[in-house]
Amino acid sequence: MQPWSSVPVPQVPGTPSPLRLFDTAAGEIRPTEPGPVARMYVCGITPYDATHLGHAATYLAFDLVHRVWLDNGHQVHYVQNVTDIDDPLLERAERDSEDWIVLAMRETALFREDMEALRVVPPADFVGAVESIPEIVEAVGKLLASGAAYRVDDEYPDIYFRHQASGRFGYESNYDDATMLAFFGERGGDPDRSGKEHPLDALLWRAARDGEPSWESELGAGRPGWHLECSVIALNRLGLGFDVQGGGSDLIFPHHEFSAAHAESLTGEFPFAKHYVHAGMVGLDGEKMSKSKGNLVFVSRLRGDRVDPMAIRLALLDGHYRADREWTADALTGGAARLARWREAVALESAPEAEKTLARLRERLSDDLDTQQALSVIDAWADEALTAGGSDSGAPRLIRTAVDALLGVEL
Repeated sequence: MQPWSSVPVPQVPGTPSPLRLFDTAAGEIRPTEPGPVARMYVCGITPYDATHLGHAATYLAFDLVHRVWLDNGHQVHYVQNVTDIDDPLLERAERDSEDWIVLAMRETALFREDMEALRVVPPADFVGAVESIPEIVEAVGKLLASGAAYRVDDEYPDIYFRHQASGRFGYESNYDDATMLAFFGERGGDPDRSGKEHPLDALLWRAARDGEPSWESELGAGRPGWHLECSVIALNRLGLGFDVQGGGSDLIFPHHEFSAAHAESLTGEFPFAKHYVHAGMVGLDGEKMSKSKGNLVFVSRLRGDRVDPMAIRLALLDGHYRADREWTADALTGGAARLARWREAVALESAPEAEKTLARLRERLSDDLDTQQALSVIDAWADEALTAGGSDSGAPRLIRTAVDALLGVEL
């Protein structure tokens, strides 16, 4: 699967600041310590609807991770999946009397357009679940052979993962059993499926049903469960112990917990990722923005209304990535006003010196992506430039370059 077009990221002079991020598993902010190549996996979309602002906020957060690593001189191997076969996609296609393949292809194409408009640096590997089915089948076979998986004795011999097989289940989320069971039922699990050994065992391979797409394999005809696709896509492209596993906070459990448990059971090694990093939810009218609630603000719709994507980007960055927050019309108005003011400031022939501003910008971003304070740093420089002026003819260009490279905002 092809990602969107590449975005040039300019080099910025001066001294970069190493990135520290909150790790969900550890419950604290810790340094990221990548080698020459920083490795990151971010869970992608299930393409049954357009990109909403909750999606956008998540991918912008990890775009900043990508950019800060680049600023620190690392190459970045970024991998993202697309869950282009799953129950929600099939349900939406049936509801709308549409071919599920056409629906997935259309919404994936729209996602690419939205990411390109928002100037998100694309992944090196953009991989669909369907194209990964041979890898998934191989992994399920290994889990069966090792005893980490079993078949349900039923009309449909589905294959399930023994959730305790890795010996470390629960370390990523740190949730207790009651919380895990509640989230499992709410977020795509099937705790009440008859024949399972334990309610928390997760589906690896769904045996073929009439009217559903399926693929022939040595496991029997069927299709993959959800979590394993991320395990195998990450393992086969990044290897175990990559630097950041990312996604929205609603993926902490069950998705990221099971992705780690599957991978660690397959390899017998630990950990799946060095950092588990999660972005907060974006809400509208007091509720999380989600497809099931229908309370979505779409990036493509804003673009269709001729909203500058850089204003959208700034509006979403004006809040800490880990915090749940509300989307309002005022947020977008504020983003547009900030964008106009920054553009006015960098258009000046001279301005106040910018080296200290750049150092503070790097400092704030390296501290767990403190974007609110990072934006304030540029605000302060722009206010001084527009009110008091300055004599440094190179400062406007330096700020423009820094804002492009580190914040992804084109001025």
